[in-house]
Formats: sequence, structure tokens, C-alpha cells
Amino acid sequence: MLKEFREFALKGNALDLAVGIIIGAAFGKITTSLVSDVIMPPIGFILGRVDFSSLFINLSSVEYTSLSEAKAAGAPVIAYGLFINTVIDFTIVAFAVFILVRQINRLKSGLGRNEPPPAPSEKACPKCLSTIPIKATKCRACTADLPVV
Repeated sequence: MLKEFREFALKGNALDLAVGIIIGAAFGKITTSLVSDVIMPPIGFILGRVDFSSLFINLSSVEYTSLSEAKAAGAPVIAYGLFINTVIDFTIVAFAVFILVRQINRLKSGLGRNEPPPAPSEKACPKCLSTIPIKATKCRACTADLPVV
């Protein structure tokens, strides 16, 4: 069992998956910072100096001046501003992954463009037009002798 696990862990697919998860987590942090620190402040400024991360709906009867104050008190809140940030964050990550997959697919499809098409392996019999191997000297359908190619 230990030997099987070692073979699985050292296969290229498992290592590729681990590297992808680590890079994905780091990319997620960068994207979250991009949304929270770069994209949302100008949008909030344009919309009247709104900080989206502090927008919330208080579900309790006690008034709170900020989301952090309400959370510290354990009050039930709907933090829709954080949700907006998360949706924008997801949209950016999904778009980046889309662009990456699209480019990889273009590279994969472009690799075989310079290769000539494979040589035909079959030909038509000139007498009966049945399909026969390219190196055949006699047609298996009509038994006609064929010229040697």
C-alpha cells in the first residue's frame, strides 16, 4: 500500500495538481487584493465615497455603526458589500482562467499545423472502385491485376 501511494504521489499528474493548487491559492490572494485594494476604492469613490467592504444590513434591533462592530458583538448581519467584492473577485479569477485555457488550447492546436497530412493507406480499384490497400497488386473484390506503385 505504501509503495502504491508513493507511485501515485510521484506521478506527474499528482505533482502537477499540487503545483496548480498552490499557484491557484496564491493567485486567489493576488486577485482578492486587486479587487479590495485597487478596483473597489475608485468604484466606491465614484459612487459617493462608499466602502463596499463595510456595507451590511443589520438584522438585530441594536444599531451598529460598522460591520466590524456588529460582528464583534455577534449581531446577525448580511454583509452584502463583502459579497459584492467576492463576486467581482470570482469574475476576475474566472476570466483569467478562461484566457489561460484559451491560450493553451491555441498552442495545442497550433503545434500540428506544419506537419504534412499522412500519406493515404488505401486506394480505389480502377476496375470496380472498391477500397483496397495502397500496396495491393490484385483487387480482392474483382481480382483484377493492379499496376505496382
